[in-house]
Amino acid sequence: MRRGEPNEHEGVGYSQRLDSREVILKTETLIVAVEALRANKLKAALTMLGVVIGSACIVLVATIALTGKKYIISQIEAVGSNLVYAQVVRSGPGQSAVHSDEITVADLEAVKAGIPGVREAAGVRETNATVVAGGQAHAVGIAGVTQGFQRIRNLVILQGRFLDDDDLASHNKVCVLSQELARVTYPHQDPVGKLLRLGELQLTVIGVFRERVSTFGQSEIQKETVVVPFPLMRYILGDEIIRMLYVQAARPEDVPGVTRQLAEILRSRHRPGAVYRVENLSGILETASNISMALTIILLLVGFIALVISGIGIMNIMLVTVTERTREIGVRMAVGAPRREIRWQFLLEALVISGTGALVGILIAVSLPVLLSPLLPGGFPISVSWISVIVAFLVTCLTGVLFGYLPANRAAGLQPTESLRYE
Repeated sequence: MRRGEPNEHEGVGYSQRLDSREVILKTETLIVAVEALRANKLKAALTMLGVVIGSACIVLVATIALTGKKYIISQIEAVGSNLVYAQVVRSGPGQSAVHSDEITVADLEAVKAGIPGVREAAGVRETNATVVAGGQAHAVGIAGVTQGFQRIRNLVILQGRFLDDDDLASHNKVCVLSQELARVTYPHQDPVGKLLRLGELQLTVIGVFRERVSTFGQSEIQKETVVVPFPLMRYILGDEIIRMLYVQAARPEDVPGVTRQLAEILRSRHRPGAVYRVENLSGILETASNISMALTIILLLVGFIALVISGIGIMNIMLVTVTERTREIGVRMAVGAPRREIRWQFLLEALVISGTGALVGILIAVSLPVLLSPLLPGGFPISVSWISVIVAFLVTCLTGVLFGYLPANRAAGLQPTESLRYE
């Protein structure tokens, strides 16, 4: 062993003393950085304001985007989840439908029996007519529906009941009214049990319904609609043709397969020239997701721009701070503070500003949805993304360190003798 070198046991103690000294230096540096910020509270607070806004923007944007996406998808699915729908194309380039191309009840039964992934299937035929109630005539929409229509379309029964299997099998002369039609035809009365004249038919009102989510007249359910058992359409229109065939898949992943099999069954049961439009809601859901993603990206860019601006503010303020504290930096170097400690001091100041601002901004962003939730419609889902909280904190701290490095490096590069002479 050479003279002056520590032996094995002394080497372990020497290493431990070095580690302890490093910890003490880092702690002292952090204390000095915090004290420097406390000495300039207003400046630090104003610098922190931009950081608060930037970090809050990231969390709020992610929360709004996630909540909006879930709300849009829930509204679409409320019309009918996992839906596949089919109808004959009656006109097009070089072709037109004939009577044999129309979808029938037999096709509906074949679909139920031939596609294993089907939970429910139903058909509907709609038309316009005039009904008489309370001595007044009203132009309304008529929808003849088969069994399972209510479950597929998620109709909400407000009074009475919906059509049951006996009504459909026995061709009962009953009907269910939309909420708006019930208000018009039987104002201030309970319509259940009342008679409604539809042409030559006298129908008994057995219930009142509404759509779970309004389709604004873009489906077979209009604002003022009378729903009747499908067999009664023969009395009204002279046939029992299904205009729209609805099929509900058991699971979301079954939708593509059910769509393909439904198209195959319809083609196999009709003439080769018949054309059917078979679609599902996946395209609409995908479009809604893409729009939500695009809006999220745009709003996140706004949040990141706010963070960059706040980072530039940190850099500018700290550059001024380095100039103002040149003499202080010279004194610290003169008493033995190494350049890396000076650099660490200013980096820690930037980290404290950005970290504290991030915590405040995140707290505000998380609190706002909770405070505003009582003002929102009932059942409106508010989802706070905790991943966005972590990302906002890390990105904000990283922004502070990156923009704080230039002032820190400039402070560490000052010459002690020149710094001590600075006034």
